[in-house]
Amino acid sequence: MPQSRQPTKDAYSLILEAIDVGVYKPGDRLVESELAERFGVSRTPIREALQRLETQSLLERDGRSLIVASLDHNQMAELYVVRRELEGLAAKLAAKHATEEEIKVLQDMVTEDDALVDDPTALSRANRRFHEQIHLASHNRYLVQQLDLVHRTMALMATTSLAVQGRGEIAQSEHKGIVEAIAARDEEAAGRALKEHISVAFMTRLKQDAVLREN
Repeated sequence: MPQSRQPTKDAYSLILEAIDVGVYKPGDRLVESELAERFGVSRTPIREALQRLETQSLLERDGRSLIVASLDHNQMAELYVVRRELEGLAAKLAAKHATEEEIKVLQDMVTEDDALVDDPTALSRANRRFHEQIHLASHNRYLVQQLDLVHRTMALMATTSLAVQGRGEIAQSEHKGIVEAIAARDEEAAGRALKEHISVAFMTRLKQDAVLREN
């Protein structure tokens, strides 16, 4: 029997992932020919992907060029307001709808991620996986779609709040509380715990940005 081919990522996903992991940072210019060569695809899907990313406000115009967008203070504040409410709803729904297996996965993630508190980059990736697992456990496809867009936009922030001294340990403690509430099927407590978690992350980022402005 012929071997089945593994699905390949499309141009949109490839560019988005490159932004997400910091290959391209806010302000970097994206050139069709360079992207086509980097990813080994033709320029037509690259062009279509860039148009889609621009429509989603992940890219913006700088003259005739497209650059990775950046968020000003007001945009960041608006994003965190939306994220706080949507994440809180996801946790609340997860407490109601998550299967026992999904809850066990969340518990395992928290335990395993404790080993990453001194590695902000690795912890940031693990943090993304943790939150996405809660989104999926909400069992609401429309909420998952909206949160996916929010988290893509979070990639436009050049730094992670988890890089702040001590934030990793605090975030992990907060994650434990969120999972405990979900496991207890306490919808209100789960929603409240995740909303507070996002609020603390926002305050941490505000302080982080204040320090950066002084330097």
